[in-house]
Amino acid sequence: PPMPDRAADAVIDVATPVQAALLYRLCADPNPVHADPELARRAGFPKPILHGLCTFGVVAQAVLRAVCDWDPSRLSEISARFSMHVYPGETLRTEMWQSGGNLMFRTRTLERNVIVLDHGMARIL
Repeated sequence: PPMPDRAADAVIDVATPVQAALLYRLCADPNPVHADPELARRAGFPKPILHGLCTFGVVAQAVLRAVCDWDPSRLSEISARFSMHVYPGETLRTEMWQSGGNLMFRTRTLERNVIVLDHGMARIL
């Protein structure tokens, strides 16, 4: 569903560490596009990109902080569409709207002002 045409009910900004992609390689994703600048350039990026898993985790943390009082048992489901890559070190702004028993959200980078996760939905208990 489309995002509501009104101001967000909650907005959370989270800065990603510059070394986040190197740390996420320890989660068994050795894809060199996340660590090797030359390979990232050959893949069409000016520098290594952040893992999608890391991006999604940062957004889930924003949802937990904003509407679940940091209680993970209140988050029963979360989904979103990846729409753009993230560079390590960028700040992710997650905008959230309450919609019945659901939470709708999208996330953009502040540095490039591009939406990186869109059409997000979370069920909050």
